[in-house]
Formats: sequence, structure tokens, C-alpha cells
Amino acid sequence: VQLQASGGGLVQAGGSLRLDCAASGRTFSNNAVGWFRQAPGKERDFVAAVTWRGDTTDYADSVKGRFTISRDNAKNRVYLQMNNLKPEDTAVYYCAVGRGSYAFRARQSVQYWGKGTQVTVSS
Repeated sequence: VQLQASGGGLVQAGGSLRLDCAASGRTFSNNAVGWFRQAPGKERDFVAAVTWRGDTTDYADSVKGRFTISRDNAKNRVYLQMNNLKPEDTAVYYCAVGRGSYAFRARQSVQYWGKGTQVTVSS
């Protein structure tokens, strides 16, 4: 099982990025999926999650209204559209597949982690 995240980069404050996570090795259409991020010297924190059908989402308060998570089960991919980026969004972003079908926030609920992609927002 592999989760490969891409789309990170360097952007100025107020800019946008779209992260893409491609899963291979098995399908995850019955699992919730999400994104976490980890800044230097900090813990890996929840960012967003979406249920297996894509009909219910959950966001950390710090990104609500700016980030949008979505998924394409036919392509086995999950996306994170990030708008109005702020310097405090700078972190390595990880996609994650949950153990169950419903949105999750806890790291303990993650079954598979992807490799991270760096997002850097300059002021």
C-alpha cells in the first residue's frame, strides 16, 4: 500500500495550493480519508477529513473556510484545496487513510500514512 502526496511548494501569503494524494496497492472507497500536517518541532495535527462517500467533511478550526477536502473514489485519490494561505500553514502535509468509514481527527484512527509534501508560505 502506498500513498503519494504531491502539490506542495512555496507560495506567498494569500496564495493557493492544491494537494493531491494518490493511493495504490488497494482501493480505499470504503474508508474515510484525511490530511494532517506537522510543523517543525510540533506534533502532527489534524487538518481535514472526509467520509467514505464524500458527503461529510470535518475541518480543524484553523483552516475552516479556507481549505476544502474532496475525494475521487474512481481514481483512488484525495485532494486538499488550500486558499488564502497564511505563514502559519507552513508544514509538511500528510494524507491518511482511516480505519473506518467516518471522518476522524485522531492520529490513532489512521490506518495508513502517506509520505509528506512540504508547504511553505512566505509572508
